[in-house]
Amino acid sequence: MIVCAIDDLLFSIKISTAAKQLGVNVYFERFRDRLLPTIRDKQPSLVIFDLNSSRLDPMTAIAAMKTDPQLRTVKTLGYVAHVDSDAIATARQAGIDQVLARSAFTAQLGTILENGRD
Repeated sequence: MIVCAIDDLLFSIKISTAAKQLGVNVYFERFRDRLLPTIRDKQPSLVIFDLNSSRLDPMTAIAAMKTDPQLRTVKTLGYVAHVDSDAIATARQAGIDQVLARSAFTAQLGTILENGRD
């Protein structure tokens, strides 16, 4: 199971389509207040974050995950506009495991999903 903290419709469709083709279970959480409870409930092997989402506040969620004994070992991956060096630095400071530019994320999506499956 992979949880996606994404509110961008275009990327949601890309991920959903690729996941169906690969037979990977993906759950999308689009509400900030439900994100951590969803991660606790689903116990995913990977959480994918849109680091540019202001609605989901990914930096706070990542920091909370990495300080929570139950969630700190869940792998985290974020994608971001390649020019947004502030978001990249903030995500790394929060403890994210991997950050990719949007273009690299899209190019590697199949591999990311396959590697993130249970």
